[in-house]
Amino acid sequence: MRYNIPHYTYIIFCCLLFCISTWARAEHGDVLSQTIHLPKCKKNVYQLLTIISDRTGYLFIYDSKLVDNERIVRLKDGSRTVRQAIYEIIGNKQLKLRTTDNHILIYLPSPERVYTRPEVKTDSVSYFTLEGTLQDKYSKEPVPYATVTVSGTSIGSITNQTGAFRLNLPDSLMQSKIRFSHLGYITQEIETAALANSNINITLEPKVIPLQEVIIRIVNPVRLLRDMLECREKNYAPHPVYLTSFYREGIEHKNNFVNLTEAVFKIYKNAYQEQLSTDQVKLLKMRTISNRQQKDTLIAKMKSGLDACLSLDIIKSTPDFLSPGNKENGYTYASSDITVIDNRVANVISFEQREWVKDPLYRGELYIDSENNALLGTRFEIQPKYINKAAYMFVEKKSRNMNITPQKVIYSVSYKPWNQTYYINHIRGDLYFKVKKKKLLSGSSTLHVWFEMVTCKIDTQQVKRFTRTEKLPTRTIFAETNFGYDPDFWENFNIILPEEELSKAIEKISSKIEETGY
Repeated sequence: MRYNIPHYTYIIFCCLLFCISTWARAEHGDVLSQTIHLPKCKKNVYQLLTIISDRTGYLFIYDSKLVDNERIVRLKDGSRTVRQAIYEIIGNKQLKLRTTDNHILIYLPSPERVYTRPEVKTDSVSYFTLEGTLQDKYSKEPVPYATVTVSGTSIGSITNQTGAFRLNLPDSLMQSKIRFSHLGYITQEIETAALANSNINITLEPKVIPLQEVIIRIVNPVRLLRDMLECREKNYAPHPVYLTSFYREGIEHKNNFVNLTEAVFKIYKNAYQEQLSTDQVKLLKMRTISNRQQKDTLIAKMKSGLDACLSLDIIKSTPDFLSPGNKENGYTYASSDITVIDNRVANVISFEQREWVKDPLYRGELYIDSENNALLGTRFEIQPKYINKAAYMFVEKKSRNMNITPQKVIYSVSYKPWNQTYYINHIRGDLYFKVKKKKLLSGSSTLHVWFEMVTCKIDTQQVKRFTRTEKLPTRTIFAETNFGYDPDFWENFNIILPEEELSKAIEKISSKIEETGY
C-alpha cells in the first residue's frame, strides 16, 4: 500500500531534524560529556577514533608519537561518554582532551607539551613551527600536494608526496587559522595554536557530490573553455605582483640520487592580460648537493626546469589545448566529471589530441570553477604514443655516444585565490627517460628529472621590474648557477619537506647539505 505524506508534515519533520542537529551542535562545547553507544568490536585505535568521529561529527588532532594508531583495542558493547570512550581507546589518561571548532585535540599537558625547538630570531622577530602529515580520513593514505595556508594571508606551502608539511610562522600569527585543501576533499580550517606544539596527523574527508548536482552541471566543454578565457581579466591579477617562491629540481639515474638543487626566488609576475611581456626572476637564496660519482657517469644536461615553471603558468602562457576556437587546434574535448576544490564545485574537462595528429601533443584534464569560470588547475602529459619524438624539447646537451629517449612526461599546475584573485600556487614536472649507449644491444637505464615550485607569499605593493643586474637568466642550466649558502636563511624559510626516499639519498652522499656550500 502506498501512503502520501502531506507536504506540511514533511516540512515539520525536516524542521525537527534540523533542530535536533542544531541542538547537538550547540552542545559541542561539552561534546566530551555526550553519551554515545559503541558496539562490541576489535579494531585498531585509528579505526575506533574514526567511529567516534562519525558519531559526533568531530575530527581528531594528535601526535602519532603519543597515540599508537595500530594498537589493537577490544571494546565491550555499551554506552559511555565521548571522553570515556577516547581514554578507553587510546589507553593513556595522562593525555589531555579539549575541543576547538569541530576538532578534538589530544595532547600532553604542560610542561611536556612545551615545544623544544630553540627559538629562531631574524631581525628580532620570533618564529614558531607547525609540522604534521595530511591523510585521507578513510584510507589513511597520504594526501600529496595539498595546499597549506594561513587563512586570510598569502603565506603558505604544500604537502610533499608523503603528505608531510612544515610551516615557519611569526608569533603574530599564533591566533590565526591554518587552512588545508586539496582536489576532491572538504577544506579544513584548524586553529594555529592547536597545531603549534607537536607533529600531528590531520585527516581530510573526501567530498561526495550528489547525482542531482552532476545532472544539473553537465556543460559544453568547448563553451566552458571559452568562458574561462573570457573571464581571465576578472579572475586573475590585473596588475603585476611579486611572488616569493620555493623551487626544487632533482635528477635520479638508475634509481640513484644524482643532484638536488633548491632555491628561493622573487618573481616579478606580469598581469595576465600582458601575455607578450616576460616574467622576471630574482634569485634570493640557493643550495645544492651532488653525487659526483653518479654525475660523472651521466654526461648530459637537461633544459632548465625554472624556465619550464614560468612557461607552465598556462593562464599567462596559453598553450594550444586552451584555444579550442583555433581552426588548427589538434584536440578534442569532453566534459568528463565534476569534483570539489576548496569547497567549490569544479567541472573536469578532459582533452586528447586528434587521431590524425602525429606530432607529440598533450592529453590531460582541466579543472574549472563551475560558478566563476576560473581555471583551478590542470594535469597533463605528452601523448605516450608519440613521446619518442619529443627528445629535442628537454635535452640541452648530451654525449655523442648516448641516446636519451623520453618515456613519460607529466605536469601538474594549480591556482589558488587570495583576496578574490587567483595566483599560481604549485607547479610540478616529472620527466622519465631511457638512457642507452649507442652500439650496445642492451644495457639501457632509467633517468628521472623532476622540478617543482610553490608560491609561499604574494605581495601586491610597490611592484616594479627588476634591474638588469638583479634578474636571473632562466634558460640556463640552473643547477650550475654559482651562489653562496646561507644556513640562517634556510632555517627559517617555508620549504617543501623532502620525502623519506629523498632524505635517505641525501644522507648517503653527505651528512649535511650545507657541506657543499655552493
